[in-house]
Amino acid sequence: MRVFTTLDEVAAATGEELGTSEWLTIDQDRVNKFAEATGDHQWIHVDVERAAAGPFGGTIAHGYLTLSLVPLLGTTVFSLETPGAKLNYGVNKVRFPNPVRVGSRIRSTISVADVTDLPTGKQLTLQHVIEIEGEAKPACVAESVVLLLP
Repeated sequence: MRVFTTLDEVAAATGEELGTSEWLTIDQDRVNKFAEATGDHQWIHVDVERAAAGPFGGTIAHGYLTLSLVPLLGTTVFSLETPGAKLNYGVNKVRFPNPVRVGSRIRSTISVADVTDLPTGKQLTLQHVIEIEGEAKPACVAESVVLLLP
């Protein structure tokens, strides 16, 4: 695991692949809890019987559930132990090229896309490619943006 303790270390990692997370199994319970938390109860995610006859042969994870796992997947790849606050600033260029079928395993490969100096600190842009075990196309490709304050 890559540990960053200074903002200069973060900036020096621009363009580097930080690594790939551990595998995470997406189970129906996680999907159901996400549906409950967000109010998105579309049958393709939560109705196991109906989804079995649907286009994917079973239930699939919400795209936003997959995206929401970016921080969790990142915990086995890198750690920001820099002084000051770390603030989620947003997400760029999010795409969901492949659905995550319930029961699948996913993992994320994370790279430092950019580090920009700001008057208040640094803006860190991370590239995430979330793959599905055994699938050619990724589940999600996204850039997350983090503000690092001194």
